[in-house]
Amino acid sequence: MSSLSRPITTEVVCVWDHGMFRTERVNGFVDAVRHVWRVEGARGLWKGAGTSLVIGVPSSTSYILTYDHLLKVVLPPLLPHEPTVPLVAGILARSAITSIVSPLELIRTNLQSTPLSPHNPHTLSSVLTSVRALVQKRGVLSLWRGLGPTLWRDVPFSGLYWASYEAWKREFNRNGRDGAWVAFICGAVSGTSAALITSPFDVLKTRRQALVMSPSSGHVSSSIPFLLRIVRTEGVSALFAGISPRVAKIAPACGIMIACFEGIGKILNNS
Repeated sequence: MSSLSRPITTEVVCVWDHGMFRTERVNGFVDAVRHVWRVEGARGLWKGAGTSLVIGVPSSTSYILTYDHLLKVVLPPLLPHEPTVPLVAGILARSAITSIVSPLELIRTNLQSTPLSPHNPHTLSSVLTSVRALVQKRGVLSLWRGLGPTLWRDVPFSGLYWASYEAWKREFNRNGRDGAWVAFICGAVSGTSAALITSPFDVLKTRRQALVMSPSSGHVSSSIPFLLRIVRTEGVSALFAGISPRVAKIAPACGIMIACFEGIGKILNNS
């Protein structure tokens, strides 16, 4: 919601109220949810959900199937040290899938962001129009702007998540515990720890993708100078902005995703 043109002195939430765009001061994540709910209703909290599903379902399916194939078929003969196999498999799978869907992620990020003006709300149609203008002005490769920070966030997250998940799963299995609830706990714990570690790169990725779509953004510097600029103008705490909603989303999402994958996999194997 912020830019780097000036340091952030207060937290705000942007709402679309009766055809007018305005900002309201908030005190943390819960207060922000309350403000959006009051002005836009429940639908405001699900802005861009349709596009997220269109992007998320095929990309997540491709990602986890790629990871599973690397984990069980490709990497074991190449990596004799067992604990490194899920780490490398997660890194390779996420690198490939993230690079492929990066332009769609750019669209999703901007669809969920605030309107450019009171007369131009961010609908899918308006975002696609902005994307076409962006390509005409800066070329097709501009659709992959922000891929670097996205890889910085998603690749370490994926490697850390899967390495942690497989380690926790082995520990539970060693104690005779198995099943969907074990997968859920391992996934939620691993997702939370990975999200905390990679939060600065999530902030960096979101800022860059938001700025590249802004007509007044000008030149967007490379990742490290951009990261240092955020720290200099807004402080280290800005690198962990939004960590509460991110963890609130990632922990159950990772738990549910892996529990479903493990459960459905067992059902298919038994049948």
